Amino acid sequence: MSDKAVSIKVEDKLYQNRYLVDAERPHIQIKDEALCASCTTRQCTVCCPAGCYEGAADKVVLTTDGCLECGTCRVICTTHRNVEWEYPRGGYGIQFKFG
Repeated sequence: MSDKAVSIKVEDKLYQNRYLVDAERPHIQIKDEALCASCTTRQCTVCCPAGCYEGAADKVVLTTDGCLECGTCRVICTTHRNVEWEYPRGGYGIQFKFG
């Protein structure tokens, strides 16, 4: 057996998961976009492991497709508490391939 460790990128592992989008009822919403625009830290754009939050010049853009449902965004937004988060409806959301 070889002593070489196999290195797999996180992105490659995330690609194995499937996500069923609930277009009628997204499970995450930004409550007030103006608060995100005035936020100086924008921690959600750095801390979300799925990269659902992206910082633009004058706003934060949220794309719920691929959300891992970890809840990091609702915990990290301590300055404004501007994230409304709940689990997706049954059958929607992340479907982990490896458990």
